[in-house]
Amino acid sequence: MQTLDQTVVEAPPTVPRRSPIALGGVSHWRAPLSILALLALPFLLPSQALAVNVLIYGLYAVGYNLLYGYTGLLSFGHAAFFGTGAYLTGIGIGAFGLHPLLAMALAVVAASGLALVIGTVSIRSRGIYFAMVTLALAQLVYYVALQASSWTGGENGLRGFTVSTIDLGIVSLDILNPLTKYLFVLAFVGAALALISRILASPFGAVIEAIRENETRARACGFDVERTKLLAFVLSGLFCGLAGALSAIHLSIVPLDSLAYHTSGTAVVMTLVGGAGTFFGPFVGALTVLVLEDVLSLWTPHWQLALGSVFILFVLFLPRGLWGTALGRLTALRGRR
Repeated sequence: MQTLDQTVVEAPPTVPRRSPIALGGVSHWRAPLSILALLALPFLLPSQALAVNVLIYGLYAVGYNLLYGYTGLLSFGHAAFFGTGAYLTGIGIGAFGLHPLLAMALAVVAASGLALVIGTVSIRSRGIYFAMVTLALAQLVYYVALQASSWTGGENGLRGFTVSTIDLGIVSLDILNPLTKYLFVLAFVGAALALISRILASPFGAVIEAIRENETRARACGFDVERTKLLAFVLSGLFCGLAGALSAIHLSIVPLDSLAYHTSGTAVVMTLVGGAGTFFGPFVGALTVLVLEDVLSLWTPHWQLALGSVFILFVLFLPRGLWGTALGRLTALRGRR
């Protein structure tokens, strides 16, 4: 007769069932529906430049959300991956004359490699210690970029590269056209969303959610928690690096602030305002934060103080964020029927 301990040891690892809030009830359609919603964005916002920023920073927040919202790891250093993607894209185009798509690909690979290095160092720490280690390592990357001024431009940022057209062989894209640029960025964002959706629907996606809910129980079930967290960290860095690469194409400059600690904080704020652990929430957060920033900066030079106050209100009264709260209420209404 088996004892309870034998049963626990011999039982195969199981994964948690996804909550309706996490999936929004449309797990198979969440990527296409998100892309359709984003298609309408340039026609709803006052400028298409703002719409492109929402796409880029929404993708940045999505990459961060993969680590924080789904894996449960709070990082304060994701600007390192965003900035690395931006800088190496600009250097590849400006200094080496690479095709923009090749420069972006190499930049994303480099951001993933940097995430592997930082993740390997920091992943064994927990809680606030993990957050502080990621912040310290990201600041190290910041100061390396600051000192390597011959490559990065130092305090002035990286300039001297402009992407006006992108030759795809059969067609040449006019990136100076706002709508063309938006659709170009959306193509990468849509591909990233489809990949993230597939990742979250896979057994790996279930495992990272299990780690978020109860790391000790996930380890007892036989999962390699450290390796899984490291892979989630690398994937998160990959998508944040892609967002940085798109930012370089969009702006044709890379400011040093793209590696600064407040850029890491931007990902945290957008994720929490939109809804951590939700698929489309980071885009809602990016839209909300960027629109508030535009509006508040017109009213007062102290707009950051006002934005911080709004963020505090969100944390106190909408802890699930805008999108997470909306999904929660929708689930509650369905349950009453």
